[in-house]
Amino acid sequence: MPHSKTCTDVLIIGSGLAGMSLALSLPATLRITLLSKGRADECASAWAQGGIAAVLDASDSLEAHVQDTLIAGAGLCDETAVRRILEQGPDAIAWLQQHGVPFSTQANGQLHLTREGGHRARRIVHATDRTGLAVHQRLLQACQNRGHITLLQHCTAMELLQDAQRRCVGASVRNADGRHQRMLASHTVLATGGMGQIYPSTTNPATTTGDGIVMAWRAGCAVRDLEFMQFHPTALHLNGKAVGLVSEALRGEGALLRLPGKNGNPGERFMLRHDSRAELAPRDIVARAIDTEMRAHQLPHVLLDITHQSRDWLAQHFPGVMALCAAHGIDIATQPIPVAPCAHYTCGGVQAHVDGRTSVAGLWAIGEVARTGLHGANRLASNSLLECVVMGRAAARRMADQPLLKHPTVHRTQRHESSGFSPISQHEMQLNLQQLMQQNVGIVRSNHSLIAAAKQLVLWRSQWRGADHALRNQLVLCSLMVDAALQRHASVGAHCNLDWPMREAAAA
Repeated sequence: MPHSKTCTDVLIIGSGLAGMSLALSLPATLRITLLSKGRADECASAWAQGGIAAVLDASDSLEAHVQDTLIAGAGLCDETAVRRILEQGPDAIAWLQQHGVPFSTQANGQLHLTREGGHRARRIVHATDRTGLAVHQRLLQACQNRGHITLLQHCTAMELLQDAQRRCVGASVRNADGRHQRMLASHTVLATGGMGQIYPSTTNPATTTGDGIVMAWRAGCAVRDLEFMQFHPTALHLNGKAVGLVSEALRGEGALLRLPGKNGNPGERFMLRHDSRAELAPRDIVARAIDTEMRAHQLPHVLLDITHQSRDWLAQHFPGVMALCAAHGIDIATQPIPVAPCAHYTCGGVQAHVDGRTSVAGLWAIGEVARTGLHGANRLASNSLLECVVMGRAAARRMADQPLLKHPTVHRTQRHESSGFSPISQHEMQLNLQQLMQQNVGIVRSNHSLIAAAKQLVLWRSQWRGADHALRNQLVLCSLMVDAALQRHASVGAHCNLDWPMREAAAA
């Protein structure tokens, strides 16, 4: 049980772009507490390379961006949410510029726009290939300079607290020193990111374990579309493991996917066999194509070739990817990059409005943890950082109009189950869980693999009732994801079940 109690007006669980956008958009009269599970910069936002999608070019249009998003989402987007979020793109970019984010510009001073898979036009605003880091550093500095914002690092939210009417009134938190306390709040915001760490190979930080989704589910929130885990097509892959992300913008600038040839040289280009859009098809299609080729040819990876660009050009536009690859002995100006898909983005999550409201009073969900309907069955590249800013600012506007609770009270806390039989160490169990998800609930699934996973998870949950909250949460989360996948009787977007026919929107 928690040993102490503190009060704040707004408790934001997560220090990524969504959480900081909210904190900086709320009135300075509110006391805001921002929790970071690890270091403040240990989040997917800070690791994002590509950029932020927004219609800023005269030859582009909001309607084109909407249609590209709907196509990538394979017909399962909420079009109203899509339009509400995308139409705020230019304002979101302007707001970030006001905070000093150093976006890349052209010689004439205009923003440099690049293109990524699924986009028919150049509409990606970026800071070379370190966009997330550039944005996160400026907003984090701004948060640290605001006296009404308290940033607490290495603090883990354990469970949500609710009153007699089931309104969320804060969270139980484990502090950096290991002590527990109840943090009571008028508004509690989940900005906890996704759940990539339930897979063995992911672009996500170690803190991205899906805790926010499970906490919301336990509090009574609906969760949707968890079967749509997006696998990024091109992670730098060495010795059977992802060691970093290779930005999709490389393919937007002409990089080609090839099979390995002789002596490590790039061989046959293969994407045109899978989709007429080739390397610029949406991520789910490219990831499945790579997976298919790897299986067919028994390959540990394929090759991404951008050697047709000059070294100076690459250093100007992709310094981060150059540095990442160079650290592993690869010169991308002369050598192809070994790449393979890995878990990247959670398209589903806690059902929420565009302004972050959930079905539980006092509880909000913004950013990747939320399911607004923007992404549908597959996220369009660079829509995610935009969603973080738009949701954060929209939640702030809605929250500012609501009265504060005078005396938040906790009616109940969730009971932890007694210990079950634990045949192996917790670390081994987490590795086993990751392997189960990779093999049975990966890029390609089947009814057989999903049913086998469901049965195994039932067994493991009975054995690990007394595990720490992180492992219990992951077991619940994986069960929710498998159940969602079993209920989806079609292959669509990021959910490919070999026992159901594929349904995708046609290319524009």
